[in-house]
Amino acid sequence: MTSARRGHSAERLSRAEREEASHRFLPILILLFAGSGCAALIYEVVWFQMLSLIVGSSAISLGVILGTFMGGMCVGSLSLSRVISRQRHPLRVYAMLEAGIAVLGILELVLLPHVGGLYSAIAVHGMSGLFLRALFCVLALLPPTLLIGATLPAIARWVEATPRGMSWLGFFYGSNIAGAVFGCLLAGFYLLRVFGIGRATLVAATINLVVCGSAFALAKVAAYTPQDESAEFDSASDVLGWPIYVAVALSGMSALGAEVVWTRLLSLLLGATVYTFSLILAAFLFGLGIGSSIGSVVARDRQSARQGLLWCQFLLILGIAWAADALSRQLPYWPVNPGLAISPQYTFELDIIRAIWVVLPSAILWGASFPLALAAVGPERDAGRTVGRLYAANTVGSIIGSTLVALVFIRWRGTQDTQRFLIALVAISTLTLLWPLRPTASGKVGIGRRSLVAGVATIAIAIVMAWSIAPIPPLLVAYGRWMPMRMENQNDVIYVGEGVTATVAVSRLANGVLNYHNAGKVQASSEPQDMRLQRMLGHLTTLLPANPSNVLVIGCGAGVTAGAVSIDPAVKTQTIAEIEPLVPTVVSRYFGEQNFNVVTNPKVRVTIDDARHFILTTDQKFDAITSDPLDPWVKGAAALYSEEFWSLAKEHLNPGGVVTVFVQLYESSPDAVKSEVATFFKVFPNALVFGNTYNGAGYDIVLVGQEGTPRIDVDALQAKLDRPEYALVRRSLAEVGFNSAEELLGTFAGQEAHLKPWLADAQINHDNDMRLQYLAGLGFNQYNQAAIYSAMIQGRRYPEGLFVGSPARIAAIRAAIGGY
Repeated sequence: MTSARRGHSAERLSRAEREEASHRFLPILILLFAGSGCAALIYEVVWFQMLSLIVGSSAISLGVILGTFMGGMCVGSLSLSRVISRQRHPLRVYAMLEAGIAVLGILELVLLPHVGGLYSAIAVHGMSGLFLRALFCVLALLPPTLLIGATLPAIARWVEATPRGMSWLGFFYGSNIAGAVFGCLLAGFYLLRVFGIGRATLVAATINLVVCGSAFALAKVAAYTPQDESAEFDSASDVLGWPIYVAVALSGMSALGAEVVWTRLLSLLLGATVYTFSLILAAFLFGLGIGSSIGSVVARDRQSARQGLLWCQFLLILGIAWAADALSRQLPYWPVNPGLAISPQYTFELDIIRAIWVVLPSAILWGASFPLALAAVGPERDAGRTVGRLYAANTVGSIIGSTLVALVFIRWRGTQDTQRFLIALVAISTLTLLWPLRPTASGKVGIGRRSLVAGVATIAIAIVMAWSIAPIPPLLVAYGRWMPMRMENQNDVIYVGEGVTATVAVSRLANGVLNYHNAGKVQASSEPQDMRLQRMLGHLTTLLPANPSNVLVIGCGAGVTAGAVSIDPAVKTQTIAEIEPLVPTVVSRYFGEQNFNVVTNPKVRVTIDDARHFILTTDQKFDAITSDPLDPWVKGAAALYSEEFWSLAKEHLNPGGVVTVFVQLYESSPDAVKSEVATFFKVFPNALVFGNTYNGAGYDIVLVGQEGTPRIDVDALQAKLDRPEYALVRRSLAEVGFNSAEELLGTFAGQEAHLKPWLADAQINHDNDMRLQYLAGLGFNQYNQAAIYSAMIQGRRYPEGLFVGSPARIAAIRAAIGGY
């Protein structure tokens, strides 16, 4: 008996010594894991941008990309303990994983563009197309995400499977998130803005390699003794430990679902720029990191960890209700005038405060839940397996939550009921944890009186909090960050709809003007200056080519541009590529008079798809393509202004075809407008610029590109307009102030030769850097359209040889341009 006791004491001493030895190096590993998190977020941002250019940026495509990314991490976390023996030094395994991530990250950069060409060659539409997108994303993302997901379970084997060891794992998780916050901001605000995806990938790979080298060096001085397989552990496999796994899965489901909702609403409030998305993600990760650190301290005792996890899930009921209240009743009414910011820096400072105000309480609770669950679930012989299972449960829940909310619940029930659903989820998670984790003395499992009372109280509080959630303010949908300046228009919003990818509104002002709102701003309206631009864009698209039989319209909007295209008798087939399914339904109901009921026109076909993906995957060729997308500062829209996109559009033109695009001068900056114009000229060197002015000052412009040297016969154009079948086209032009061909063409504002001095410092927008979205995101609160247009046309001259026709008509155009 004495010998057995001595042996047991020696075993305990040996385990304590091993634990103390390993803990000497744990602070260093915390730094290494921060580096891993930083690199992983840079990769995530880069891969999302690269893949969205290939498979599209629709909600379905982004859902497929996110699901694949997180699914790969889930499989990686589960697989490590089954594939790699515990006899291997955890630090060496971790180092090899980091090296593998670096190699695969560089391969993604090199191979994805080439593989993207294969995808576009075989892509189809419909369910088969969706399956192909998923398969492509799996092949592209699974290898590196497997390794990323395996890093935490790998390093978990370095710590003892004790409450103290599990607490250290919580600190690893927290440091990984801290690194992710830095990586998110570094990628979103600097690397991609200044250098592009190539340099950003190299930075991430370098971080991986530094972490790899450090881990290898540490492995040489840090001895590792695999745990004895026969060692006794607390009944880790507590058969009633399932509530913790269920709670962790529900926690992941509610966390990612809430992130989707909050990002949707905050992007209305702050503006849907690439910077806003980075700030929201950083704020969310910041809260997770704080919570993980707090949870790691509490998690040093198994019982207290279980109680802490229970309290976290219960308090999330209040946290989600707080966020909903902040988004609907507080922040939209803060007296903030975005136009007063003299620098984007001040805008970003205020935006990060507002994002933290919304997400921090709940994010802290979600962050604390994971380390608490690690300690509460009970140790196993293989700590890596424990971590892998919990991480996988959390990730599976996250995939389900983000997918259901993004693709189903918001479109089906709206953000108000979706947030109520999230409260129900955390309430169920709380009730699950109230289930007894151990059988009673009699061997039966029963619900105690305290648990029953707590359960009833949880349900009651959840119902009260869910009932308190208010709907999204209609003015927020309509005017976004400018809502405090528009409070007098409180009763003007006549429709609000929440779609799969966007929240849209329609307002009717006291003077009868209709506005179509998307991305928190007016995107189209029946105002004279807006109607003039939309009709110009549509009619120039069909009047300039010789035979505009088949036309593609990118972006439906209010449908006015598409309607102007549709009434041209020469147009036989028209396709509208619109990313949001809700938009055509809304505009057909409210803007039928302005858009000539284009949506119900029998020769018009509406395709619900990202326009870039549609062009990339279609074998059709068009006589004309016109583009009227969202503002370039809206995240993702810049992909429709890149050199590669315009080259793609050019390849889909029939001989003699034209490409037209609207470029806004308001809510933009000179650098952004220069980038749009110069990039278009890069593909169409002989492009024409037509200006739309308001009260004599610049407002917006239309770019017209065509292969070869353009020549416009003004007499022939007027003769076409004078034909009886063009009566509706004549009326449409007259309604916006164009009573003849020369009046329309007199809006000519220049060609590349005229604008060359102004474009001297322009930055070309490429797929690999998306420079435009960063430039536009810095100027989206500015209204300098008059100054931009004035500077643009400084070098304007009458274009000799462009217009041919009778002397009277040529003289009229020359006079309109300026008489030069």
